[in-house]
Amino acid sequence: MAEYTTLTAPEFDALGLDDWRYALASIQATFRAGSFPAATEFATAVAELAEAHQHHPDLDVRYPDRVVVRLTTHAVEDLTTHDADLARAVSELAAERGLTAEPGAAQMVELAIDALDIDAVRPFWEAALAYRVDSGGNLVDPLGRGPAVWFQQMDAPRPQRNRIHFDITVPHHTAEQRVAAALAAGGTLVSDARARAFWVLADAEGNEACICTWQDRS
Repeated sequence: MAEYTTLTAPEFDALGLDDWRYALASIQATFRAGSFPAATEFATAVAELAEAHQHHPDLDVRYPDRVVVRLTTHAVEDLTTHDADLARAVSELAAERGLTAEPGAAQMVELAIDALDIDAVRPFWEAALAYRVDSGGNLVDPLGRGPAVWFQQMDAPRPQRNRIHFDITVPHHTAEQRVAAALAAGGTLVSDARARAFWVLADAEGNEACICTWQDRS
């Protein structure tokens, strides 16, 4: 594979790849294919193109006809010229097939947890979500499905109860193992009164998560 260099957001924007938008060290494009079969055919063509480039995107095919392509260089956890080169090739392929780009559809979601002691709460969320810690200390889904989680340093405690929590729905046969892992990572059990529908857990600073299943929801 040829050498590559990293790209900042302004550097990428100056390339004029108008189908694509930068967000969180990655670029993303959404294409409308006209039908679901055409969308799956385009996704397959993108996969073949990526293989030829030896550089691989995340692909998401959504009803009725959308294909979302996300590019980043995983080796450096950043955007590089490899991503720009493949983005250009994907846009050319889309134009050849008559697909329409939706640049305004690009979106990346992160969740932020405020903490006084980030090192104390991070292991709980790593275990509860079954995520991994990236080079920046954030939590990311190793399967590439869920939003990343980052931690914001607080300088004073908040006495009020937190007003949001995470619902983490898992296969029913893994729920108790997930609960046990979160507790072993520094969490506390707030309530198991509704188990097996859900267990309410909290991290070291009281931020809550529910481990949920389909069971016992009558």
